[in-house]
Amino acid sequence: LDVDECQDNNGGCQQICVNTMGSYECQCKEGFFLSDNQHTCIHRSIEGMNCMNKDHGCAHICRETPKGGVACECRPGFELAKNQKDCKLTCNYGNGGCQHTCDDTDTGPVCGCHQKYALHSDGRTCIEKDEAAIESSEYNATSVADVDKRVKRRLLMETCAVNNGGCDRTCKDTATGVRCSCPVGFTLQPDGKTCKDIDECLVNNGGCDHFCRNTVGSFECSCQKGYKLLTDERTCQDIDECSFERTCDHTCINYPGSFECLCYKGYTLYGLTHCGDIDECSISNGSCDYGCLNTMGSYECVCPPGKKLHWNKKDCIEMVKCLPNAKPAPKAQLVCSKTGGIESCFLSCPSNTLFVPDSENSYTLSCGIPVQQGKAQQKRNATLPSCADSLAPPIKQKARFKIKDAKCHLRPRSKEKTKDSGKQAGLDNCQVTFVNLKCDSSKKKRRGRKSPSKEVSHITAEFEVEMKSEEVSDTCNIDCVRKRMEQKLQTAIKTLRKSINKQQFYIQFSGTEYEVAQKPAKATEGHEACSTGQVLQDGKCVTCSMGTFYSGEHNQCVPCSPGTYQDTEGQLTCEPCPSNDGQGVAGARNVSECGGKFNLIIKGLGQCSPGHYSSDGFKPCRVCPLGTYQPEPGRTLCFPCGGGLVTKYEGAVSFQDCETKVHCSPGHYYNSTTHRCIRCPVGTYQPEFGQNYCITCPGNTSTDFDGSTNVTHCKNQHCGGELGDYTGYIESPNYPGDYPANVECIWNINPPPKRRILIVVPEIFLPIEDECGDVLVMRKSASPTSITTYETCQTYERPIAFTSRSRKLWIQFKSNEGNSGKGFQVPYVTYDEDYQQLIEDIVRDGRLYASENHQEILKDKKLIKALFDVLAHPQNYFKYTAQESKEMFPRSFIKLLRSKVSRFLRPYK
Repeated sequence: LDVDECQDNNGGCQQICVNTMGSYECQCKEGFFLSDNQHTCIHRSIEGMNCMNKDHGCAHICRETPKGGVACECRPGFELAKNQKDCKLTCNYGNGGCQHTCDDTDTGPVCGCHQKYALHSDGRTCIEKDEAAIESSEYNATSVADVDKRVKRRLLMETCAVNNGGCDRTCKDTATGVRCSCPVGFTLQPDGKTCKDIDECLVNNGGCDHFCRNTVGSFECSCQKGYKLLTDERTCQDIDECSFERTCDHTCINYPGSFECLCYKGYTLYGLTHCGDIDECSISNGSCDYGCLNTMGSYECVCPPGKKLHWNKKDCIEMVKCLPNAKPAPKAQLVCSKTGGIESCFLSCPSNTLFVPDSENSYTLSCGIPVQQGKAQQKRNATLPSCADSLAPPIKQKARFKIKDAKCHLRPRSKEKTKDSGKQAGLDNCQVTFVNLKCDSSKKKRRGRKSPSKEVSHITAEFEVEMKSEEVSDTCNIDCVRKRMEQKLQTAIKTLRKSINKQQFYIQFSGTEYEVAQKPAKATEGHEACSTGQVLQDGKCVTCSMGTFYSGEHNQCVPCSPGTYQDTEGQLTCEPCPSNDGQGVAGARNVSECGGKFNLIIKGLGQCSPGHYSSDGFKPCRVCPLGTYQPEPGRTLCFPCGGGLVTKYEGAVSFQDCETKVHCSPGHYYNSTTHRCIRCPVGTYQPEFGQNYCITCPGNTSTDFDGSTNVTHCKNQHCGGELGDYTGYIESPNYPGDYPANVECIWNINPPPKRRILIVVPEIFLPIEDECGDVLVMRKSASPTSITTYETCQTYERPIAFTSRSRKLWIQFKSNEGNSGKGFQVPYVTYDEDYQQLIEDIVRDGRLYASENHQEILKDKKLIKALFDVLAHPQNYFKYTAQESKEMFPRSFIKLLRSKVSRFLRPYK
């Protein structure tokens, strides 16, 4: 019995499916013609020559020849007629329309019949020979009585030789007469002759996990969205979308049947899977008192000259040069001494230290606060000096030292050496306001002899010493004191130079002495694994975090003791807190976590709550007056509503508490000057009612129109894809989110010589409502009359595969300002042109698209990747074992491919 393929998924045809004896064919509506893959339709251009012209005269396939002009081809199972335009049917297509046997001749297929059957007058159907005799007897005018005798004899003596014994399918002669039976999937009816299809889905859902669909003589399982059918063709397994490349920009979480993308802090999701930086400054100026600076994944508040940032990192406060009641911050000391004719110096750094490892062989170290802070230091919240300190201009000295055969590594001094130093006679004791040391090692090759390259370390040191006003006396005025101090500093530097030359210069942090640089032999083995400021954890070097310091003595990160804090990672000591009474918590990460009053902050008790403020952001607090609001805790001010607006009550916590003249809906913001609602401009959105700002779209996205109400309206305009010589893909902008309006993308695929292009469109979503406003077209070149391979302007959820009709492909996607859709992600592969016939045979076969399981293969990113890998590089076929192939593809698919490949390779056997 002929199967009506059109019943199943429209035979995979895009427009019209026509069933024929033993086969089927696709056709197109008026204004379209059938593309080479025999399933999709291409819009016919009005003007244009050659195959685009409907009068090209080819019965089946039209191809343009390299020299211009037209060459006709036929579909599989047909041959080109002598006129080179029409196509002759062969036995390869639907058995030539014959019921039994078929032979190809010059005039076309000739049908034949099995034994005991004769050919019907239609030249196709076969009838049992007795019936043939009846037919001919009507011409021969044989007596009716003879015919009657024959019919009676046949009725008495039923055999399989006659009319298949009346059986629908299989017939067997037995002693008791004929016995009929049915193939798998059918059941014999009570009449003992007829076979009826079994609906396997009625029993236990056919063994299918999810859906079961009955077919003639069989059934088919399929799965819910987000699941794939395993090769047992029964079980459904969750698709782990997170295992694919490019699923999410940042973090991917797989769920049964679906997945979710998440973004890192400071980023927001757009287009379902993409992450863009949030412009916090567009949201109420980032709540900054003065200026706001957006950065990737974060933002910073900035202050005008003469003001500095409050601890809450938002408000600007007057710069205070000193703290009136604070204890003086302990100064750095440069102490040099002489023991047994050897000078040794050490620099103790009790506060305001910063250690920056620049590279493996260099570092910078600063100690104290320079009187005039440069730009580099302003980043850091240094502990303020006390007001007792003098503020006269300091004495500055710069010196360079050289250490031969040593490398810049800040390493703890070994215990033995510390013991040797003994009680040293103080030679110099110099209080230093600020020291900046830079140590840099570089390899210098010696000329001439082939000797190993020597390590030379250069140390650059800058010193600042403050003059004490109390040292000025009648006998020595300020200049005299200055000269004395300069001499003292120069002497100290001379001694320092000697001590450095003899490797007797150490820096002391938190009670541990460190060597500035060491000779390679001296480098202690134990600490070599990680650089200073880092410790080994699970085989990786990890920098000591904020709230801790690196102890070289114990080679571990130690939490800051109460009364100290550390707001930078990888440091060698902790900073004393301003109150400096030794109270507070251990491991404080910034000044606001220090002891005393600050202890309350940690618990959040001491900070002013939203709707309140105070001069320092801590209790006691005042309530925000009418006409102002404050959404955050710990602030020193309240924001005005603007435009003379008042709030409904004191202590307001948001702009929405301001009594505006009109109430703005989402997609708008309130202008306090004109007292009107203004639509959010293009590239911004506002999801809430009654706000006075619009949020800028994340990353490089923008909106199609003004007045947007949601981040989903923010779309990336970039045309996606990667174009490789062997494999690649093209992608609509913002995929898998909706593509933007009025966009045009152009891609060019130029394969290497002797290679052709195969394209798979797994699914494509273009809204049909706006009369082909959004179009994807693939053709030979930008010229509208060049050979077109594929064109569509509608959603098509069934996959389709096709080969390019030209060697190169020019692909264009255009959208208008009408409706939008998800768009497409279309992969392609280039293959050796020797396989052209085989590939075309496969992609034109309706069986590739008819079953849902086969359709899912063309949508499965992992399977397509494996198929493309083998098509691009056939030798990679041997990478996959038979078992792997079995686990990847269903039997029916492998069977389909195997028959094609063996037929293609038969001439070479």
